[in-house]
Amino acid sequence: MLTGTGIKVFSGTSHPELAEIIARRIGLSLSQAEITKNSIGETNVRIGAESVREDDVYIVNTGCGAVNTSLMELCIMIHACKIASAKRITAVIPLFPYARQDKKDKSRAPITAKLVANMLQRSGCDHVITMDLHASQIQGFFDVPVDKCVCFIMLCFVVTFLQLYAEPSVILYIRTHFNLADIVIVSPDAGGAKRATSMADRLGVDFALFHKERKKANEVSRMVLVGHCANKTAILVDDMADTCGTLVLAASHLAEAGATRICAIVTHGILSGNALANVEGSQLEKLIVTNTLPQKENIEKCKKIEVIDIGAVLGEVIRRSHYGESVSKLFHEVPY
Repeated sequence: MLTGTGIKVFSGTSHPELAEIIARRIGLSLSQAEITKNSIGETNVRIGAESVREDDVYIVNTGCGAVNTSLMELCIMIHACKIASAKRITAVIPLFPYARQDKKDKSRAPITAKLVANMLQRSGCDHVITMDLHASQIQGFFDVPVDKCVCFIMLCFVVTFLQLYAEPSVILYIRTHFNLADIVIVSPDAGGAKRATSMADRLGVDFALFHKERKKANEVSRMVLVGHCANKTAILVDDMADTCGTLVLAASHLAEAGATRICAIVTHGILSGNALANVEGSQLEKLIVTNTLPQKENIEKCKKIEVIDIGAVLGEVIRRSHYGESVSKLFHEVPY
């Protein structure tokens, strides 16, 4: 537990709306930081007039848009707070940058997620909070003790590493928006089977999955459904949606298999390229995403997009972390 210290919450430029939600949850105003670029694109950060000496500092910046810029902003802000004598610095990164580059899958390929972990640690980060890692082994990239949680949310370094998952928030959404007697939880690939079966077990409903083969990254060549979805509401669950090619193809197969309604729920709605047009023209009734990334423009462009707010969960994790309270309850419940 931190005693005798204040708490400060700063925001980068990638997702200030989420930072505001988090700050409101813990009853604070965002601390001021000025982030500018010079004529050649270098990032400059200046912490506001208030002191951070001996404070517990939380910096919110997610891996979206200009990812490299967001990552550099975060590292510079961490360093600025470190040399200003902050007692502890926590990076709140709802979508961990380069999470899909987590292994050496071919000769001379980099493991960029490990490089990002090194950058954060070398910058002076003591603790990382993130949401639904694309690959859990990223936790092992940090040379620190690791606690693993459940709720689309958190990493921690000595540096501490704590990963939360959005599962409780998603389960609450499903319970309040669907008839459980009619649904089947579907994983769009074998890699997400553990996530989907966990949700299906907690909801007491059926489970199905797709086996898929890819020609190349972001391009699925064939999908085979394993399970029964006829006369059911099929809910696809995944950690992220980028071009939405997999979800759209899965929805088409589910419609052919006799599903009466088809929805998808993902943690990170990246929605790049033609994703919104693909979703709009697909068999998907709704695509539900969390606000780990900004979604305002996507909602305006696509009427099928809905958002689950995870700001309250992140805010509660920060509060509990600051006061040295257990966060394990949040692995199974959504805070009021």
